[in-house]
Amino acid sequence: MAKDIEAAPQGGEFSTKDYSDPPPAPIVDFEELTKWSLYRAVIAEFVATLLFLYITVATVIGYKHQSDPTVNTTDAACSGVGILGIAWAFGGMIFVLVYCTAGVSGGHINPAVTFGLFLARKVSRPRSSAPSCSSTPSSPPPTPSATPVTPTSR
Repeated sequence: MAKDIEAAPQGGEFSTKDYSDPPPAPIVDFEELTKWSLYRAVIAEFVATLLFLYITVATVIGYKHQSDPTVNTTDAACSGVGILGIAWAFGGMIFVLVYCTAGVSGGHINPAVTFGLFLARKVSRPRSSAPSCSSTPSSPPPTPSATPVTPTSR
């Protein structure tokens, strides 16, 4: 299959890009705080992070419960979703949530992605900090049952 090659126009320069980059976003844009699209993005990121964490963690907990031989009397190797099922749960949830939130908030479920876009000046400061801060409360708080238990010597 041959590569399409464009000929340079008569007397003109050959351009390799068929698009033009948008201007850099301002670092601080207070006008954006008055737009409904910012608050829709905050809500979308909150719900996406909430769903991602609770569904994937529930998959891991379900696998652990189903494969425990003391709780489940059937063959532990054949019960539960397995490690591959956990990987599919994580990958599938990221795929679905990014697809669903891409039109609303850009699909930046990971705050590191949003921070990288801020450093590249593709998003402004309010647009980068508000969704990142909204995804923090949707994560589960640390509980005593989630902390590692170490045996103590008496």
